[in-house]
Amino acid sequence: MELFPQEIPDDQDQGAPLAWRMRPRSLDEFEGQHHLLAPGKPLRKAIEGDRLSSLVFYGPPGTGKTALAYLIARRTGSAFAVLNAVTAGVADIRKCVSEAAARRHRDQQRTILFIDEIHRFNKVQQDALLPDVENGNVTLIGASTENPFFALIPALRSRSQILEFKPLDREALLRIARRGLADSVRGLGRLGVRMDEDALDYLVRLADGDARKLLNTLEIGAETATPTPTQEGVVFDLALASQVLQKRALQYDKDGDAHYDTASAFIKSMRGSDPDAAVYYLAWMLEAGEDPRFIARRIVICASEDVGNADPRALLIAEAALRSVERIGMPEARIVLAQAVTYIATAPKSNAAYLAIEGALTDVRSGENLIIPAFLRDASYRGAGALGRGVGYRYPHDYPGHFVAQKYLAEKRDYYRPSDQGYEKKLQERLRMWHQKEPGGFHKQAGS
Repeated sequence: MELFPQEIPDDQDQGAPLAWRMRPRSLDEFEGQHHLLAPGKPLRKAIEGDRLSSLVFYGPPGTGKTALAYLIARRTGSAFAVLNAVTAGVADIRKCVSEAAARRHRDQQRTILFIDEIHRFNKVQQDALLPDVENGNVTLIGASTENPFFALIPALRSRSQILEFKPLDREALLRIARRGLADSVRGLGRLGVRMDEDALDYLVRLADGDARKLLNTLEIGAETATPTPTQEGVVFDLALASQVLQKRALQYDKDGDAHYDTASAFIKSMRGSDPDAAVYYLAWMLEAGEDPRFIARRIVICASEDVGNADPRALLIAEAALRSVERIGMPEARIVLAQAVTYIATAPKSNAAYLAIEGALTDVRSGENLIIPAFLRDASYRGAGALGRGVGYRYPHDYPGHFVAQKYLAEKRDYYRPSDQGYEKKLQERLRMWHQKEPGGFHKQAGS
């Protein structure tokens, strides 16, 4: 653990990476996160007034979490201590908060404790922070790429304001890149880089909203480019950009937010009848290395929950896709998955079967016990008739249309209500016809 500014390399240190040297020096130079830092926003006012409470910055890499923490360090009147959760242990935490408590008592000075990658702290390490965060010995600023609602213990979350950082948009990335290319003190201006616009656009597009990735790529390309023999400086063209970024590394942690967010978008796109979006998220997951069996299982669930009896073939196709994926494997399985995804996305939709089981489960879990009518009970043993078991049961196949009206529940429930979509419209009409023949009885809606 060190105190600012010894922890921070000089902006003009050419040995430091370009992304570090080009960190914003003011709030006006900070790109992105306008929902947090636009003039008049609470966070900006708190920074400008040096009135910060404990904060957790949460978002993808390269969106400014660490940069903002060090920008706060430059502005604050508090002492600024830094820990990295990858290397720090409980002993480091206790030493840091002990020094902060002494500084507060001795100098009446607050300490801001910045913990990078705070999601890597285990429960014991997070517990060690709690007393000093709660009593004000330290003001915590944590940076995390993982969702703090999963990664942090509830007690620490409740004592911190969680602020989500979003990927930088194209215009913000372009401004950052051009600033890095032009700055001759901190940036690449001394190299005289002549950047083709199509190459810059290519790098920005593949940066995925990550300024660090963009600047690191610019630096590698600029320093490896060959100077032109007739002109000063180096030419950074599309061919060079393609060489530097030979394969795009997708931001996809199979145990983190990207996994759940992409799977959620995938399912919702199928449910929302958008085959293009569904196939895009399918491609994203496959390219990122997601287990195709996981994807196939999600398709099976969607086929039943969101299509259901509006098109009963959807479940058959989804189940066939799951079996095919298990037997064939990648890369051919991508074709099978794409067929199932596009079929389900374009199928008529109904969640009536899903609502039916949820309604029935609600009644069962409420403790309401509907007694099984005697005529429906098992009558296969000797003496069952004397108990009334099976007496009065009418066998549907003995009646016209293979249907006879009789009460199968002690109290009528309407759990399954077919929609008017696809095949389910026929089921709706069939049930309506049968209900007209039912004996009178008490009707009650599902879950009521």
